[in-house]
Amino acid sequence: MARTAARRQGDWAEQRALRLLRQHGWRLLARQWHCRWGELDLVLLKPHQPPRILVVEVKARRRCGPDGWGRAALQRGKRQRLERSWHCWLANEPQWAEASVELVLALVPLPPVTAPVRWIRLEALR
Repeated sequence: MARTAARRQGDWAEQRALRLLRQHGWRLLARQWHCRWGELDLVLLKPHQPPRILVVEVKARRRCGPDGWGRAALQRGKRQRLERSWHCWLANEPQWAEASVELVLALVPLPPVTAPVRWIRLEALR
């Protein structure tokens, strides 16, 4: 099955975000994890005590449009789907139930833009 240009761009943006996070000691637990509620782009672990989980929603854009590089794409409905997906993932990975969890939005400019990735911390997932 052929991947669309948008899917390839999304994969590239996720890979860029993942590479940056790995440089800072994060370990990948899941990528493009799906359930009936939606998808978790990246789920990472910082393995110190207590362990920390980072859920990253990646938005890739070629230019800054009315959604501010993708920032406005994380509206209430999308946030609810992320929370439901998180709980579904956690049901499959109960060993992480006690870890602190943080949700981050990674705004990744696509080439030819050379701007850095913007990281926006959101409220912790419940």
